[in-house]
Amino acid sequence: MDEKELNFLKELTDAKGVPGNEGQVRNVFEKYARQSTENISYDGLGSVIAKHVGAQEGPKVLFASHLDEVGFMVTKISEEGFLKFTPLGGWWANVMLAQQVEITTADNTIIHGVIGCKPPHVLTKEVREKAYDIQEMFIDIGASSKEEASSWGVKPGDMVTPYTEFRRLNGSKFLLAKAWDNRIGTAVTLKVLEQLVNEGHPNKIFAVGNVQEEVGLRGAKTATHLADPDIAFALDTGTAGDTPGMTEKEADSKLGKGPQIIIYDASMVAHKGLRDFVIQVAEEMNIPYQLTVIPGGGTDAGSQHVTRNGLPALAVTVATRYLHSHTSIIHEDDYLNTVKLMTEVVKRLDSETAKKIILQ
Repeated sequence: MDEKELNFLKELTDAKGVPGNEGQVRNVFEKYARQSTENISYDGLGSVIAKHVGAQEGPKVLFASHLDEVGFMVTKISEEGFLKFTPLGGWWANVMLAQQVEITTADNTIIHGVIGCKPPHVLTKEVREKAYDIQEMFIDIGASSKEEASSWGVKPGDMVTPYTEFRRLNGSKFLLAKAWDNRIGTAVTLKVLEQLVNEGHPNKIFAVGNVQEEVGLRGAKTATHLADPDIAFALDTGTAGDTPGMTEKEADSKLGKGPQIIIYDASMVAHKGLRDFVIQVAEEMNIPYQLTVIPGGGTDAGSQHVTRNGLPALAVTVATRYLHSHTSIIHEDDYLNTVKLMTEVVKRLDSETAKKIILQ
């Protein structure tokens, strides 16, 4: 992967965007989507839809990622200048304490802070031995009073995002950043759009950046309804099972072993015809892949497949370590192979093929 590609990924992961506040990420999406098509539209929640017509008579194929990342929202400023907050998306308390964050004010000023709590020295043995209550945590921004914090522009409703520096891990193919969930899916979406426009395709494609996935697959409902596709894909992240202590029962995917094809998760059962078609393409192209079950989570495909009268949908994901934390890790080969697979899948979805899949 060259420097240009790395900078593209860094730009996406550096952008800040929690549910309901995805503007920065949407701007990056638009910047790259407009290099492929000027046909850009939006749903009422703020999801962005880039359309390109390869064949007017072809099926409508939608492939989407979500723009938002798990983060927080400021809810109150204490008299002493500490910030109370609420999580946006699923957070596990054990990964939050002592982590650095950034608060984005209304005028886009960045205020740096750290998540704190009472020191362990004053906690009872019972409290120390369980996950600390998120409601008892606070953000320390170095303010001495409520008035000082307010004078810096901080107020309830401000977006709070993890602070992590993008980097390649020690010359390896492992890439570390915040918000791989789901900026890597967004990168795949944009690259597939670019390649399909350059190489040609037999259909009408919709490359979509959905909002508010982390709080209930919300943007996928509205954006898919607006585009009204015949077939839809969710491009997202999936659980990695290759770290110490993990069992195959918990997660069996490994970084570097190819895209995950989600056959079942808490939000949907994969469409059989579409699932088998994607597997067939992967095998014909000699693209490694992993069949994955994620019983404890879902993707935007969960909303896509029940849009309007229902449609075939499938989630294709990139295995990711340390999901829903400040820092996560992916493998660059999985990213590149997901782009390769999805580009070929969409290129083969002509009218006849799409009809066969839909009727299965």
